[in-house]
Formats: sequence, structure tokens, C-alpha cells
Amino acid sequence: MDGILNLWKPPGVTSHDVVAAVRRLTHQRRVGHAGTLDPMAEGVLVVGIGQGTRVLEYLAGHSKEYCARIHLGVTTETDDAEGAPLTVTEVKAFRRHTIVRALQSLTGTQEQTPPAYSALKIKGQPAYRLARAGSPVSLTARTIDVEAISLVEWRRPHIVCHVTCSKGTYVRALARDLGAILGCGAHLCGLVRLRSGAFTIEDAAPLPLLAHALAEGYVHELLYPLDAALQDHPAVVVASDDAARLRQGQDICLSDPVTQEAAIIQPWRAYDVDGALVALLVPSQRQGCWHAHKVFITQGTDQR
Repeated sequence: MDGILNLWKPPGVTSHDVVAAVRRLTHQRRVGHAGTLDPMAEGVLVVGIGQGTRVLEYLAGHSKEYCARIHLGVTTETDDAEGAPLTVTEVKAFRRHTIVRALQSLTGTQEQTPPAYSALKIKGQPAYRLARAGSPVSLTARTIDVEAISLVEWRRPHIVCHVTCSKGTYVRALARDLGAILGCGAHLCGLVRLRSGAFTIEDAAPLPLLAHALAEGYVHELLYPLDAALQDHPAVVVASDDAARLRQGQDICLSDPVTQEAAIIQPWRAYDVDGALVALLVPSQRQGCWHAHKVFITQGTDQR
């Protein structure tokens, strides 16, 4: 079984728990996910199975959308509802336009300091373990891009907003920073991932549906092909003998006007004449020739 699943992660479990459940259900060893969701969060979790794990890196870089619920007036250790309260402050009856302006100030390319309670590594140790042990945690700010934040609802002390952002963005850090801007503190109390790249919550399957699909034999209806993660990569069709060479690790020379400079930025998809994904191509050291960065051995030629 090779492909990609768009699953709905329920609240209260980790992303690793979902991966473990998929392993048990599918009896597949190679299972992974693109883009961790905190235990409190729910929504879209993209999972790769078999060779699908080899394309997850191309999904991780895509933008994401969230519906976030923020509690003003209370800060916590973890910047979300799972942490112990640190401060409690009275929340003013902010005018709606004040909230909108504060949210807009969080948009754009910026340096964001991740929460101390995060899975980021410090000298090989997850930051959250050091924080729980009482050790000082100092994480380096990293560049993120918040494309848009729109206010959905303001009902004191809660804000509901829609966030579109780049990979690596901590929405609970946005909640923390919003509280600082408004001067009352805040934490994230609810989060739903609505979209990860092209995978949306409308099509996300809960684990019980996956279990039923496996038992009843229609899991193919939930399984996306490998190239679902590669739709923003250029594509080329190669002849049968070239496809065989690529599968054997040999370089090929293409007569098609393929721009090698562009392939340095992102590899090209190579398909055989039957429409099966063969490889991801990058320029080789020989002028005009190409090398398989990754080779995919698929069963059959059915590619959606």
C-alpha cells in the first residue's frame, strides 16, 4: 500500500498516536505524517503510507489554514489550554476594530519565537522536556509568514479567528503575541486545522472510516496517489527505455526543452508512457542529462 491519506486527527491524541493507529490498521511499517498537530488540536493530518512517506517532505512546506480560538486575559506555561495558568488579567470591552487591527499587526513575514513547551530540539533534547524539568529554555526566533488573519467572532474573553500561514508557524505563539499587543495576555484554547496544502478538512477521513474502508475493501477511495504531494512540480513524460534507466539509477538525456535551472529549485516529475510516476528528476553533472533524485516503484499504472 503506497499513497497519502488525508485524516482527521481528533483532539486529545498526538500526531504520533494517529500514525501508530494507521500502522496497526494497515499492517504497514512505513507510515509518517506531514506537519505535527498539538494534542489539543484537531483537523487535517496528512499521512503517508509506504512510498508515500518519501514525498511528505514536499507537503510539509505548503501553507496551512486554521480556525483558532483565543482566550484573552490568561497566560499559561505552554501558551495553550494544556498549561498551568501564569497570570490573570481583566479583559477590557475592546471595540471590534481594535481586535482587527491587533490581528492585522501579526500578519506578514516576521521572526517568531517558538513556545518554550515545544518539540524543537536543544542539544538533542526536546524543549518541552527541559521546560518541564525547570531548566531555562531559550529558542531562536525563526522566520515565518502569516498571510492573513481574519476575525470571525469576538465575544469577551474569547476571539475566534481564521489564520493562513506558512510552515513552522506556532498558532499558540500568535495567541501569546496577540495578548501582549492587547496588554492583557492570552492563550490558545482551541485549534482546528482546516487545510494543509491542497488537503482540506471537507475531505478528511476520521480513523473509524479508515478502519471501515480497510475492512470492506474500499480503502482505495481514501488513498491519494504519490503525486498528489507533487502537483506544484513541473512534469515530463519519458520514453519506456528512459523510464527503465531511471529505475536502474542511470542518467537520461531528454530531447524535451526541460529547463535545468528550474529543476535546481524543485525537481521535475517524470512519468512513463502509461502515466505511472517513475521518479523525481534533477540535473546531473553531464550537460543536458538528468538523474533520478527519487525513484518510485509502483504497482500498476493507475495514477489519479
